[in-house]
Amino acid sequence: MVYINLISESPFLSIITVSLLGLVLRISLTFCKQSWASTYHHTMTYMLLPVITFVVTKTISGSISLSLGMVGALSIIRFRNPVKNSFELSMYFALITIGITGSVNIKNAILLSVFISLVIIFSYVLEKISKKWGKSLYSFSFAEGQSANTLELVTHEKIKNLFTENSLINEITDNDLKVHIYKFASSDKNDIINLKNKIDTLDQLIIKSVNVEYNN
Repeated sequence: MVYINLISESPFLSIITVSLLGLVLRISLTFCKQSWASTYHHTMTYMLLPVITFVVTKTISGSISLSLGMVGALSIIRFRNPVKNSFELSMYFALITIGITGSVNIKNAILLSVFISLVIIFSYVLEKISKKWGKSLYSFSFAEGQSANTLELVTHEKIKNLFTENSLINEITDNDLKVHIYKFASSDKNDIINLKNKIDTLDQLIIKSVNVEYNN
């Protein structure tokens, strides 16, 4: 109870708390095998959107005219801009919120900007560290609109070792042609390069074709 009172009195602790609550929802979804929520863009959205709306509410509380103006300004995001993913939408939301909040309370605008920047940088560093241990914090989704480095492998036999690759997104068995098709995708070019080098060490007699495409 004391901690809750402390949170309500401190804007910074309140921001940290609502961000963690959003992260809890993300973890709950992935625990229930909802893999769509484990992408980078969804993770950032779950952590940042509660904070952004918290600052919006603080800014417009007690002012009807400002509330109506905020509704009109934020409606531009959804209907006037082609949005590729939820994270991009959140960033448009954040930019407008920072501008409006800055005109009312510059301290809150600065706090929001710093917090969003720290979350983005922290997630980037954490992903780099996790990859050094052979893990990935986020799943990959073509629907997010990011450029992907891809590799398609066609083999005459099933290769079980490939199922441990984090970049594996699809595996197809064609019984008529008697081939196995593996599709890999990653936003990191080095992941596909390392995978290609690994495939080069396999028995080339079981490999029918390898198609690699680098986009960055």
